[in-house]
Amino acid sequence: MKLSRVLAGAASVFALTAGMTTGDELPPCENCADTMVAVSWGGAYQRSQQMAYTIPYAEMTGVDVVWDESSAEAVALLRAQSEAGNITWDVVDVTGADSIRLCDDGLAMPVDHDELLAEAPDGTPPTEDFGETIVSECFIPQIVFSTTFGYRHDLLDEEPDSVCDVFDLERFPGRRALEARPIGNMEWALICDGVDIDEVYDVLETDEGVERALDKLGTIKSEVIWWQAGAETPQLLADGEVVMGSTYNGRLFAAIEEEDQPISMLWEWQMFDLDGWIIPEDLPEDRLNRVKHFLHFATDTQRLADQARWISYGPARESSQPLVGEHAELGIEMAEHMPTHPDNAERTFLFNYEWWADYRDDIDARFQSWLLR
Repeated sequence: MKLSRVLAGAASVFALTAGMTTGDELPPCENCADTMVAVSWGGAYQRSQQMAYTIPYAEMTGVDVVWDESSAEAVALLRAQSEAGNITWDVVDVTGADSIRLCDDGLAMPVDHDELLAEAPDGTPPTEDFGETIVSECFIPQIVFSTTFGYRHDLLDEEPDSVCDVFDLERFPGRRALEARPIGNMEWALICDGVDIDEVYDVLETDEGVERALDKLGTIKSEVIWWQAGAETPQLLADGEVVMGSTYNGRLFAAIEEEDQPISMLWEWQMFDLDGWIIPEDLPEDRLNRVKHFLHFATDTQRLADQARWISYGPARESSQPLVGEHAELGIEMAEHMPTHPDNAERTFLFNYEWWADYRDDIDARFQSWLLR
C-alpha cells in the first residue's frame, strides 16, 4: 500500500461508528508486568490515545498505565537511559524520523510487524495494510498528522492565506510562535525565500542553504516565541500572546472545535508527518511481553479508527479509514478536519524522514546555536 493511498483514504472517510469499540476478549498476557510506562506528547493527542487505547486496555486487563509526556525529547532521553543502563520507559510514541534515528542507534527494537500486529478484518497482513507508513523496522505506525499554522482572526486586520505571511511583519504585525527545533521551520523559510518545493532538501543539504534558511527566519526572530510542547501555541493564541503560530493540526482542532477559541487554521504548505510507537531495546521479559500484548490491541483496525474519533489525525492503516466518522463527543464529521482532506491538502509537503534522520544532529546543533545568537 502506498502512503498516498493512506493520505487519500483519510480524506474519504464515510462510515459512522456508534461508540468506542473495545473489541473481543483479549487473550491473557502471560508473564506480563502489571504496570506499563507509556511516553507521549501530552495534550489532545495523548488524550486521544488514552480514550482509544489505554483506558479500554486497562479495563480489559487491569494493567496500570503510567504516562510520561517526554516524546519531544525521546531520542536524547533514551540515549541517556541506555548509557545509564536503566530503561524506565516501556513504549514510546515518536515521529517517523525519530524512529529511524532510534533504530539506527540500537535504542529501539526491530519488530516483525506481521507477527506482532493484528491482521485487517479481511485477513490483509499488517505490512500490506500499513504499507509505506512503516518507515523503519522499529516503527509501529499510528497516525498521519500535519504541522501547520493557527492564527487569531479577530486580532488581524486581514486573514493570512499563505505560510509566507508568517514572514510578513508589516501586513501581519504581532508575535509568532515557532517550534524550537529546525524541522518545518527550515523548509518553510526556504519555500518563502523562493526555493521550489522539489529543491528544498537539496538546498538544505548545503552549508549555504542552512544559512539561507536561518537568515530568513532571522527576519522575524525578534517577534518569535519558541515553543517546546505542542500545547503551547494554542494557549499562546488563546491568551493573545501571539497572533499566529505553528503546531500540530490536532492541537488547533481542539482549540477551535472543542474550546471555541477565535482561531482559524492555515493549511497552505502544511507538513505531513507520521507518528507511532517504538519499543525500547533491552526491556526485561515481563515488560516486553506487556508491551507486545498492548500493541497488538492498540494498533488493530478498529482501535486506530477509534483514535480518529477523538482527534483530527488520519489512521495509518488503510482498513481503518472507512470506520472513521463523527467526533465521539462533538458529533461533527471528522473528514473535513483531516489534514489529508482535498480542500486542505492542495499545497503540502511530505516530511522527508530519511533526510532528517541523516542530517538531524548537525542541523539541530546549528539551529540551537543560532537561537542563542
